[in-house]
Amino acid sequence: MRKIRILVAKVGCDIHERGALTMMTVYRDAGMETIYTGRFQSEEGVVNAAINENVDFISVSDLTGSLVIICKKLMDGLKEQGAENDIHVICGGIITDSDREQLEAMGVLGAFGTGYPAEKTVEFIQDYMKDKLD
Repeated sequence: MRKIRILVAKVGCDIHERGALTMMTVYRDAGMETIYTGRFQSEEGVVNAAINENVDFISVSDLTGSLVIICKKLMDGLKEQGAENDIHVICGGIITDSDREQLEAMGVLGAFGTGYPAEKTVEFIQDYMKDKLD
């Protein structure tokens, strides 16, 4: 069985990468193949990297309150590239109830606020992928 592949992304000017680095380690320790984009990425660059790396998930972290804007651009980019059914988006950071509703409506698979247990995010991904791995 192949490993789940996940791209951890930081978009825009958010310099707070502790959460992204933590999740990258958590995903890796759970047996997932992880790729980290580094800070200051564009949504287009993240989409292109995700497609080139053939990942299952983009996990985007943001602490500026911009996840709705970022994820909308990611979802649009995936759709433009015909990858919206192959690459799923999850996000973590500052998320209001209104943000969560908007993120879910646009097709973001999971939106996890600050303080959400990292292990639960891993379980969420593993549960979603259990019948989809080769």
